[in-house]
Amino acid sequence: MDFDNTYTKLPSHFYQHVKAADFPNSELIAFNQELSDLLELKLNEANPDLIKIFSGQDKKIDSIALAYAGHQFGHFNPRLGDGRALLLGEVTNSKGQHFDIQLKGSGPTMYSRNGDGFSAIGPVIREYLVSEAMFNLGVPTTRSLCAVATNETVYREQPLPGGILTRVAASHIRIGTFEYFAGTGDKNALKQLADYTIQRHYPELVDTDKPYLKLIEACAKNWSKLIAKWMSLGFIHGVMNTDNMAVSGETIDYGPCAFMDHFKFNQVYSYIDRHGRYAYGNQINIGKWNLSRFASTLLILTEDVSEMQTFIETLYPHYDQAWLEAMSHKIGLTDPDQEKVVTFLELMEKNQLDFTNTFRDLISNPGSLEKYDGFKTWLEDWHQPDLEKMNQQSPKLIPRNHQIEKAIQLAQHGDYSYFNYLNQSFKKPFEIAPTELTLPPTPNEVVKNTFCGT
Repeated sequence: MDFDNTYTKLPSHFYQHVKAADFPNSELIAFNQELSDLLELKLNEANPDLIKIFSGQDKKIDSIALAYAGHQFGHFNPRLGDGRALLLGEVTNSKGQHFDIQLKGSGPTMYSRNGDGFSAIGPVIREYLVSEAMFNLGVPTTRSLCAVATNETVYREQPLPGGILTRVAASHIRIGTFEYFAGTGDKNALKQLADYTIQRHYPELVDTDKPYLKLIEACAKNWSKLIAKWMSLGFIHGVMNTDNMAVSGETIDYGPCAFMDHFKFNQVYSYIDRHGRYAYGNQINIGKWNLSRFASTLLILTEDVSEMQTFIETLYPHYDQAWLEAMSHKIGLTDPDQEKVVTFLELMEKNQLDFTNTFRDLISNPGSLEKYDGFKTWLEDWHQPDLEKMNQQSPKLIPRNHQIEKAIQLAQHGDYSYFNYLNQSFKKPFEIAPTELTLPPTPNEVVKNTFCGT
């Protein structure tokens, strides 16, 4: 493969050159031919080099692990970095689209912090399914190119089979990447990173007045739309730490993420989120908080605290407005109406209704909701909805937690048939969906907690 690592043109303390661990018995689980074609890789499952490349065994590839910091649950960690990931390289297709190709679970790096750098097969299955489903749901996201079983044992709470995911991203630059250099006061490195980011993701800002403020604005608009899209689908990221927020505006790092079944404003799935910091209803607030952290890193370059504070305050409303527009479209309103949206969500929570299916009922059979407390009055005040807009915003199918868990459990025993079935089903979520995949979990199927899986 012909990689062009532009990131290695930055100073050497931005990354570490490192090779993957040895996985001589690796086995291909899945290969995303559609994505490969988009990247113009000229690869297919019959290619004998496929497993070698995507298990990290092609040692001629000059792979790197990236340095970054991050606020984790509000607490700053100055040194995180790719502890179990390697950037194989970058490719550019004939349309000029630029992509990172990264291995996850490929072994230890200098950033592993006493970890082994490996991944169990479960997180590989989860990220492959959810990231590809998110893409098909129209959410800006990193994507999954390849899944590999290493046929090595990974030791967590119990011995588990290992795996490697190949992730494709517009880049792997995060808020935490900026925090890494801001934390040490390295103004020169921060300027190099900001200029590189603008050139790569926001080239329209090159040679503009106050480009670093405009970089913050561009990121804020992308993040506000992204979070609004998550929430309109009932998606909970789970760990919105600053090292998990990509400056490209893509969803990145599918750890303890989940789509809601029964709606709750304060729903949390991450086992480690004991106080609800990253609950469904708090994602906008965290988005604003993360934006402030990003802006603070660029103060070194702008050197005007008052200007920055005033500027940031003008950006916060983007988050609220993006959410309101997305949710108003969900109920078929052309003009945003916060009262109607909030009342509808409150009625869903009060009646313990399924998030995805209730919006589908509102489209196909709104009268069926009248049997639930409060809905009859709401429906009487709901006039001339835009059904086309609603259909565009409300999928029939989402990756439900219990279905993903079933795929993981089977995969841990070497059975990937259900994983393949789900992956195929999630390709057209707005069209006809298998009935069994649209059903909420039974009481004994409910998944109460999800885990990062590292």
